[in-house]
Amino acid sequence: MSETRGPVHITGEVLSARRVGGYRHLTLAAPGLPERFRPGNFVAVSVGETRLSRRAFWIHRARPTGGYGATVDLVVAETGFGGRWLATRTQGAPVELTGPLGRPFALPKEPVSCVLVGEGYAAATLFPLAERLRERGCVVTMLLAAPDESHLLSALDARRTARSVLVVTEDGSVGRSGAVRDVIGDVLTRAAAEVVYAAGPARTLHDVAAAAELHGAWSQTALERPLTCATGLCHGCPVPVLGEHGAARLARACYDGPVFRGDRVRWADLAAWDSGHSEAAG
Repeated sequence: MSETRGPVHITGEVLSARRVGGYRHLTLAAPGLPERFRPGNFVAVSVGETRLSRRAFWIHRARPTGGYGATVDLVVAETGFGGRWLATRTQGAPVELTGPLGRPFALPKEPVSCVLVGEGYAAATLFPLAERLRERGCVVTMLLAAPDESHLLSALDARRTARSVLVVTEDGSVGRSGAVRDVIGDVLTRAAAEVVYAAGPARTLHDVAAAAELHGAWSQTALERPLTCATGLCHGCPVPVLGEHGAARLARACYDGPVFRGDRVRWADLAAWDSGHSEAAG
């Protein structure tokens, strides 16, 4: 049997690149990567002409076999240097990838009621998770959020996978008007949620984790943090958490995460850290 543990470093090739709403969807040839993938993993892409800079991207889909062999799909927001660079790659362009990386979502051992909450492009990581949960007999409810319709990810695909899908946009252009915090409590109650998974901005993850705790549900949150090495060696992506015995410590988003238990993240400290670094950068 072939070895399928640990990440691989490969030079993939862009097989297709298309715009869907406010994002670019890329399919990359990625031999050796999909069979190692678990929902919640990410890939580190070497960006720029020197290839010295890495950026993390959620894996939207991973296919071990197909007409082009093993492939992965990425959803790219054209923000920041890495996002803009990757969004300009066209069919046939080489892209250096390392992955899959990070700690993935933990799957329930028994069929349970699960609520998946995704905001913007970060919702990409929830689609393979929904498929795995459905295979295990779990009842899946999805809540997809975005600022507007153009930045809402794959709502039609969600309806093919989940038993129930709720869409919410800040401007009310599609679905309900508002934010995740406005509807999450009602969604958890209606779904009788036992496990909650979430991916999106830190403020949204905090809202979801708090609502899950209030409803007696177990939550897992996929944190997106700026990365440098993506392997845990540089300690450049700290996440303030509570350890097993309640002691405060710093974890590494790329190695100890990106998935963390919602009740273990010190959300106020994380917000303060981000605010301090934002002011320093400004």
